[in-house]
Amino acid sequence: MPLTPLDIHNKEFSRRIRGYDEDEVNEFLDQVIKDYEIVIRENKEFQNQLLTMQEKLDHFSNIEETLSKTIIVAQEAADEVRNNAKKEAQLIVKEAEKNADRIVNESLSKSRKVAMEVEELKKQASIYRARFRTLIEAQLDLLSHDGWESLEDRDRLQENNREAKEIY
Repeated sequence: MPLTPLDIHNKEFSRRIRGYDEDEVNEFLDQVIKDYEIVIRENKEFQNQLLTMQEKLDHFSNIEETLSKTIIVAQEAADEVRNNAKKEAQLIVKEAEKNADRIVNESLSKSRKVAMEVEELKKQASIYRARFRTLIEAQLDLLSHDGWESLEDRDRLQENNREAKEIY
């Protein structure tokens, strides 16, 4: 067990003949007590500083660990967001491609339908022109003959009129 300043102060030496000078020994012991008290006080201060530094070190270690965990969680969250964004982008692209294909197919279908309608209209116009030409020729033929007596001509005229009406 280490000596305390009080132990040094209370220490009594036995006396002998021709011993040391008592005042000189007491004076030296007083100096040792003062120095020893200073060393003990400094030691306590250093221990307190060490304790404070250890607490700060523990605190900063906890902060470092928390920050490390936070960075890892943030990185994982960023990776998840990035992956979700990629998946969503892929879905959007696929949907857009499907819509584009649908629009193209609808456009092709409408184009074919319009082309068929144009062809049908061309056929109808051709038929109409042919019938109209026939009607006009029949009318011209009637005008070129003086008589209206012939039943065949009359029947042909009626036939042409009916055809012309069907066109309209």
